[in-house]
Amino acid sequence: MKNFATILLLCSMCYVGSAQPAAPADGSRMTDRAKAMTRQMAEKLPLSEGQYVKVRQLNLRLLTETADVRKQFADDATALDEALANVQMRYEWDLATILRPRQMALYDQSKMSMTAVNLQ
Repeated sequence: MKNFATILLLCSMCYVGSAQPAAPADGSRMTDRAKAMTRQMAEKLPLSEGQYVKVRQLNLRLLTETADVRKQFADDATALDEALANVQMRYEWDLATILRPRQMALYDQSKMSMTAVNLQ
């Protein structure tokens, strides 16, 4: 169930800007989405400047890897779920190296509340 909630959160993060029409510069759209994700995280977690930059880079990598995995496993839902879970696990592992323990606890709380909101 926890993996399902994590994957659901990952998918909701990936679709933050999906209502926008496809732009020819997909990289800039992904960069904008990474900035939006980072701003949203910074509202909930007091990030230092250095943390903000690292988290933004990590969010961009998350979005890029997620898009690559979706293309690679578009025809195999089971492999897609497993690959997305691995991407999310690496993301959270790397995020834990950037955030302080208290910030990580706040991240975990906000992640669960965001997932609960998406289920309603």
